[in-house]
Amino acid sequence: MEVEHQLWITRIFNHHLSSPANWLLSSLGLTHDPARPWSDWMVCEILVAVFIFIFFGIMRGRFSVDRPGVVQHTLELIYEFIHAQAEEAVGHEGPKFMAFFGTIFLFILCLNFIGLIPGFDSPTMYPMVPLGFAVATFFYYNAVGIKANGIGYIRHFVGPMVWLAPLMIPIEIISHLARPLSLTLRLFANMFAGEQVYLTFISLTKVIIPAVFVGLHLFVSLLQAYIFMLLAMIYVGGAVSHEH
Repeated sequence: MEVEHQLWITRIFNHHLSSPANWLLSSLGLTHDPARPWSDWMVCEILVAVFIFIFFGIMRGRFSVDRPGVVQHTLELIYEFIHAQAEEAVGHEGPKFMAFFGTIFLFILCLNFIGLIPGFDSPTMYPMVPLGFAVATFFYYNAVGIKANGIGYIRHFVGPMVWLAPLMIPIEIISHLARPLSLTLRLFANMFAGEQVYLTFISLTKVIIPAVFVGLHLFVSLLQAYIFMLLAMIYVGGAVSHEH
C-alpha cells in the first residue's frame, strides 16, 4: 500500500502530537486516520498563525514614532493601502472593518508565501483552507449588514421594487450562497496551479529560470490575497449600505 506523502514537519506532529488531534477530530465526529491525524495544510496553517502572533507581539513593543525602522515603514504602508482600499470599496465606514480586512489579507498572504520555503506547502492550495476563509467572510458581511441595517437588511434581497420581490429574493439568495463557492474556487485554483507550475520548473531547471518563477509565484500569491480581500470589502460595502 502506497504511503501518502507527508511534509517533515507533519511527520513530527503525527509522531508527537497525535493524541490531542485524535481527541479533537473524534469529538467533532470527523473520520480520520488515527495514526496520521495531522495533514500538511493543518500544520502549515498553524505554523503561519503562530508566526504572525509572535511577529506582531514582538513588533508591537518596538514601534517608535521617532525612529521607525524598515519593518515599521513596511507595515505602515500596508496599513495605509488597506485603509485606502476600505474607504474606496466600502465608503467612509470602511475603516471600521480594518481588523477583518487586514487579518484576511495578511493571513492569506503568509499562507501563500510559506509554500516558497523548501519543505513546506501553501495551505491555500488545499480547498479546505480557502473554504474556511470564504465561509468566515460570508457570515461576517451578513452579520455586519444586519447590525448596520437591522430588519432593513432584508431590502437588499427584495430589489428596487417591492412587486419584484418574488423574483428577486430567490435570485439574491442563490447569488449570496454562490459567493463562498466563488471565493473558494478562485483562491484554491489559482494557488494550486501556481504551486504546480512553480514546483515543475524548479525540478526541471537550475538557477536563473527558477528565480523567474519564484517572482511569478510571489506575484500570484500577493494578487490572490489582494483579490480575496477586495471581494470581502465589496461584499461588506454592499451589506452595510443604506437603501434610500
